[in-house]
This record gives sequence, structure tokens and C-alpha cells, in this order.
Amino acid sequence: MSAAAQSQADIASETLPDGAGEVWRLSGDWTNATAIAIRKRLADTAANGGRLEIDLSGVRAMDTAGAWLLRRAIGKRREGGGEVHLTPGDNGRYADLIAALPERLSEPKADRPAYDTRFQQLFSPLGELMMAIWDDVVAAMFILGSAVRGAQLKLGRQSAVSPAAIVHQIDRMGVRAVPIITLMSFLIGAIIAQQGAFQLRYFGAEVFVVDLVGILQLREIGVLLTAIMIAGRSGSAITAEIGSMKMREEVDALKVMGLSPVGVLVFPRLVALTVALPLLTIIANFAALFGAAVVAWSYSGITFETFLSRLREAVDLSTVLAGMIKAPFMALIIGIVASVEGLKVGGSAESLGRRVTASVVKSIFVVILMDGLFAMFYAAINF
Repeated sequence: MSAAAQSQADIASETLPDGAGEVWRLSGDWTNATAIAIRKRLADTAANGGRLEIDLSGVRAMDTAGAWLLRRAIGKRREGGGEVHLTPGDNGRYADLIAALPERLSEPKADRPAYDTRFQQLFSPLGELMMAIWDDVVAAMFILGSAVRGAQLKLGRQSAVSPAAIVHQIDRMGVRAVPIITLMSFLIGAIIAQQGAFQLRYFGAEVFVVDLVGILQLREIGVLLTAIMIAGRSGSAITAEIGSMKMREEVDALKVMGLSPVGVLVFPRLVALTVALPLLTIIANFAALFGAAVVAWSYSGITFETFLSRLREAVDLSTVLAGMIKAPFMALIIGIVASVEGLKVGGSAESLGRRVTASVVKSIFVVILMDGLFAMFYAAINF
């Protein structure tokens, strides 16, 4: 039926014989092209109270748009306490279409629940945060326990580790990260040496910049900045990879196949990070010390021989071990946090973006927190 041949939707309202309500006799075409003109009149008429009978026998055509207008008017009348009855006549399919539609669209859920008291307003968000942290800790312990138990590629039975997967991840997370780690550490060492020499120059003690750079780099800065870089580079990649697999239901497919998602996806990445991060820390330490030596020579006239001689006096084995011991623990933290966030990804790209961001932020926070705990532990045992 063309638009020109369609007739406008119309309502003829009559009062019931008992005066307790009214009858709507509908006519015309109740379609998207014709029913929109009667929308305001329909809404005003629906605001009246009392019983309502709707006669559909005069309706020539009806689509979802027309049925939705009527369904909304029926819902409005019922909200006012009125009764509504449909008289389909020969148009029973139109009555079925109207009945199939909801009376109103569901209200969007509020982002945060409404709190009744000031006490709830203050402490409910804190309680929700604590529960979220507890859930993250439980998930992290599950992943760590599965990793400690073994690769567990098959659910419920032990299985051999996949060396190819581990080597591939070491290449991606370790070997390919060498250039950026080397450049960053070289610049950091150079900056620390320049600023240290600039300040120590006032006391005539520029040579002690070697002690400053050596101890600071080997005990704290080297492993900390390397872990932060790996958290931003590899941690985000782990979350994005596992999260995208979760979005495409590949994780569920692994479970259906009888494979453990932790063994297949998480374990090789944890092992690779645990191997790669200490090695990258060693490279970062050498690069930073070389950068410091270059700046000390060009800025303060300290030769490379003097730099190495002073470095041997200032640094001992405990200084090197103090930094290297932290590396495997930080690697585990980064891998576990990234895996937990990846497995929490929902079905939308927005969820993936939020989890990747949360993974990087949480990893960096926990890495810095762990570095502080190690510093207090070393001070307590005088290490």
C-alpha cells in the first residue's frame, strides 16, 4: 500500500452507557507513517481515568510503531488505576501484537545504588571496594596456585610444559623489549648522574656521584623502572590478548575441549616474565651505569677508569642481590594482575579498554608497593 493510499489513524471516543468509562473506536492505518500524527492526542486521552474499551475492528493496518503507541497509552491508563479491555473484532492479530509489547521500556539501572542513610553513603562504597579487592586476591591466588602446581594443560591431570610457548613469550616480552629498556635506562642513568654531579659540585664531592648512581640504580631504580616498563608494555598486552579471547569465547572453548585456560594462556606468560624481567634488569643496570659514566666523564671530567674504580669500592654483592631478588616477584605480580584483569573482560570493547587500563594501573601500584615492602624488609635485616 503506498503512502498516498494510506488513511490517517483516528480515534472516536464514546462514553460507556454506565458512565464509568469510555470506548475508543480506532480506524485507519496505524503505521509508522500515519499513526505519528495522533500521538499527542492519544497521550492526552490516555491520561483520563476509568475503564477503557478499545475497539480494533475499524483498523485497516497496524505495524509495530502503531502498536507501540497503543501499548504505551494502555500502560498509562493502567498506571492511573483504570481497566483496559481490547475488542479485536476481525483483527485478532493486531490485539496479539499489542499484547506482545511491554507496557513501558525498562528503566536503566543506576550506576550506583541509592543509599538511605549517611552511614551507608560513607561506608557502602568502602565495603564494595574491599569486596572487589578480596575478589581480586582470590583470583590471583587461584592463578598463582595453578601456576605453582604446574602447567596443567589438561584439566584434572598433570601435563608437560610447552617449551615452544614459553620461548615464544620470552621473545615477545624479553628480547623485543631490550631496545626500549636499554634506551630508557641509559637516559635515566645519565640524568641521575648529571643532577647528582650538579648538586655535589657545591661540596667539591663530584666523585661521589658514582656511589649515588651505583647504589641507587642497582638496589632500587633498575628493577623498579624495568618492572614499570614491562607492566605497561607486556602487562597490557597480556590483558588485551586474554581479554580478546574471553570476548570471542575462546576461553570457554578451551574449557569445553578439556584444557585449562590457566595452563594454556597464563602459565607460559608467567614463566616468560619470570625469566625475562631479571635479564632485562641486568641489561638496564649496565645501560644506566654506562650512561652515568658518559655523563660523569663529559660533565665532571671523571674518567672511565676512575668511575669503575670508585664503583667497585661503593658496590658489593649485597647491593646487586638486593635489586635482583625483587625481579622474579615483580614479574609474578605483573603477570598475575594482567591475567586476572584479562579474565574479567566482558563482551564489549569498552570492557576490554577498562580492564587494560586497570591492569597497568594496578600492576604499577603493586610493583611500587612491593618495592617499598622489600626496602623495609632489607632495613629490618640490615641487608
